[in-house]
Amino acid sequence: MKKPTISKLFLYKRRFVIGYILLAILLVILLFGMPLISPAGLSTSEMESAVTSHDVSAETILNGEIVDLPYHFLQKVSIAIFGLSAYSIKLPSMLIGVFLGILLILLLNRWFKNNVAIIASVLTVLSAPFLFIAGSGTPLIMLVFWPTLLLWLGSKIEGKTLPKTIYSFVFGFCLLLSIFTPYLIYFAGFVVLYALIHPHLRFTIKSLPKIPFILTSLVILACIGALGYEVFRFPETAKTLFFMDNFSWGAFFANIKDAFLPFFSWSGNIQSVFIAPMIGLASLALAFTGLISTTKGFFASRNSIASIFIVFTILLSGFNPFCVILIIIPFAILTAHGVRYILEKWYGLFPENPYARIFGLIPISAILGIMIISSLTHYLFGYRYNPVVADEFQNDLSLIYEKVEPGTTILVQGGTLNYDFYRILEDKTDYIITTTASNIYADSNSSRVATLGKWPSKLPYGLSRIICSPKSTNSDRIYIYEGKSN
Repeated sequence: MKKPTISKLFLYKRRFVIGYILLAILLVILLFGMPLISPAGLSTSEMESAVTSHDVSAETILNGEIVDLPYHFLQKVSIAIFGLSAYSIKLPSMLIGVFLGILLILLLNRWFKNNVAIIASVLTVLSAPFLFIAGSGTPLIMLVFWPTLLLWLGSKIEGKTLPKTIYSFVFGFCLLLSIFTPYLIYFAGFVVLYALIHPHLRFTIKSLPKIPFILTSLVILACIGALGYEVFRFPETAKTLFFMDNFSWGAFFANIKDAFLPFFSWSGNIQSVFIAPMIGLASLALAFTGLISTTKGFFASRNSIASIFIVFTILLSGFNPFCVILIIIPFAILTAHGVRYILEKWYGLFPENPYARIFGLIPISAILGIMIISSLTHYLFGYRYNPVVADEFQNDLSLIYEKVEPGTTILVQGGTLNYDFYRILEDKTDYIITTTASNIYADSNSSRVATLGKWPSKLPYGLSRIICSPKSTNSDRIYIYEGKSN
């Protein structure tokens, strides 16, 4: 009786499918679970995003507020359904993060062998930068989502002798939608220029069916014309799409320095929402190995894209330091190159010895496991306990829900943003939001007042208790006063 070989076993034949399924399940669990744990609270940018989303209406759209509109609409729906909470604010990014993770996996699987793609996918989607944008309730994730989607669609078009018309339509449509995300209008121009310069891509474009290509081009031009008209009517829209607020060319290089400082600082004492270091030393070494390995055959599209993307990310970071998060894409590609290079070199040492190959995977697997676990713990504990980074987030909203009774009048201080944000809370709950103490006198039945932070002047109430936060500074977050107003 013939003994079964390993290659014919079900688990061996389906090992990559099983691996991708397990990775997808782990990704969903992490994205929908970890944002509730780390970062512990909301950042100023997340509060601004919630306010913008809450105010989205037909009137605001007609008045030119179209920047990141798909994201803000999704966030508005989330807040409307689930109320104002950290989870509802972050939920759109979690959902988009799932799709982004799948796109990265599909893109790497498209360009590399399964054994390389799955390892690089794990290192990418479980990295601290990816988990951060997927758990941040801001449109920042769109800056990575659109280029990744376009790269995957481009790979589907490029890899065909006669590209399918549907991919051409979808690519053109997504390229159009991407320009409504700040700074990605530069990326759209880069894509067009790169396609015209690269000889293989020029050939691919020429091989597209003529009529669908012409129709797609006309639709894109018409929509760009409509966007141009909106920009002409509302110049502030153009400023938001091209530059950050208060941008000056003199600060261009300073922005680049601020953007990349979290990559090269190992102390973590950087005042930023990005934890330092953003990428671990082992992962950086692996990506650098991949970068060196791409020098051979540089002009192959997947090789040159990674290197050019790094340059593109550096340039965009000069306009806004937050654009550094775009480094996730070249990091994923270069990590895959690094894994491929290491595996090829190891297998090359023992081309005819399967046992050496198998035992060689043990230390490689151990190293990769350590890299993954260290990245997860770095994200989880760094955002929660690093005093500099954790101070960028506050958990006042959750403290109100847990410690302050409904119907309480809440005195908000700290600027217009705080009032606009907690005004949403008033729309969704029984809390009464005000910014001046004089407003509480009109209600003779008001017996309980909460102030966010110590109120600078005396209130006609007795101090009942102080609600504290486990944050590094300003732990006395909410003061509760009770009694009758005079």
